[in-house]
Amino acid sequence: MAELPAGYVDGLTPYEGVPTFGGFRHVPWPELSGNDVDVAILGVPYDNSVANRSGCRFGPRALRSQAFTAGFHHLLLGVDINEWLTIVDAGDVHCPHGLTDISHSNARLAAEQVAAHAPFSVFLGGDHSITWPAGEAVAQTYGWGELGMIHFDAHADAATGMDGNLASHATPMRHLLESGALKPGHFEQIGLRGYWPPPEDFEFVASKGGRWHLMEDVRERGIAAVLDETIERMVDNCRAVYLSIDIDILDPGYAPGTGTPEPGGMTPADLLYAVRRIALETPLVALDVMEVAPPYDHADVTINNAHRIVFETLSALAYKKSAAQGGTPHLPGRVPAVVRYPPDRASKRQP
Repeated sequence: MAELPAGYVDGLTPYEGVPTFGGFRHVPWPELSGNDVDVAILGVPYDNSVANRSGCRFGPRALRSQAFTAGFHHLLLGVDINEWLTIVDAGDVHCPHGLTDISHSNARLAAEQVAAHAPFSVFLGGDHSITWPAGEAVAQTYGWGELGMIHFDAHADAATGMDGNLASHATPMRHLLESGALKPGHFEQIGLRGYWPPPEDFEFVASKGGRWHLMEDVRERGIAAVLDETIERMVDNCRAVYLSIDIDILDPGYAPGTGTPEPGGMTPADLLYAVRRIALETPLVALDVMEVAPPYDHADVTINNAHRIVFETLSALAYKKSAAQGGTPHLPGRVPAVVRYPPDRASKRQP
């Protein structure tokens, strides 16, 4: 680093410097090598497959530049992310305008590189069609047909196509189930609501052993009870778990910046609780956060909620690593968190 002039007061506020996600070190994804990082974060700025309002191609950049990063110490878990995890921002995938096949191919190649060199992968969308190539890349890394998926969304995204587009953001879950990338019977959807899709898409999910929990189920039973069943099913015999989150899982009052807002969704408090438990209690190896569309956001509400989903996951991973090495929570952490995952299940590596 260049020497600073005498008398210069050094430092960095959250709104200064070259933006990377969370201020983490930038290591372009083609340069990842070895096993010297715990988490790599990859942006996929693609939205050519949205069915309604476009704009989520700007999601990865906004999550880097507009989200407020107050610190890295999770108050409840009593753990500092940077104390236990080495995290890098791996940059973006090139998604050329209007070229779906190239964009998806690029996304899969980059995701394979990230998954091969980091125990935990984070993918920032972009529209939800990106979960198709990213999910297949992670499945290829941990074992085809050994991967389970937990999917938070207002919509099932298991259509055969949308307006003739087989690679729509309405289709990624069908592709992953049909290809065998996901373990049969280990696909869980949480928070579905509204007026789409039609019954035949649910018949398909059921035929693959998938289950869904409508938003009304979450409201009536509570998110804790839904998670109890979901986590038990995943831990049973999945080698690894992928968590996919469409930001429209949140009620539009909390996430107006998305292409297909659907009233009646989850609150951020319940979603962050769910993400934390899943990261602590399953062999989680990948997370994606999709459909953040900054042009429709207000006061960066959607961006900050999406950012906190990632930070909640990172904090849980840090807690798991700390607990495995005998660390003790810092103040004001007050509740010993449950850590329940077979340490050798995702035998590639765990952060």
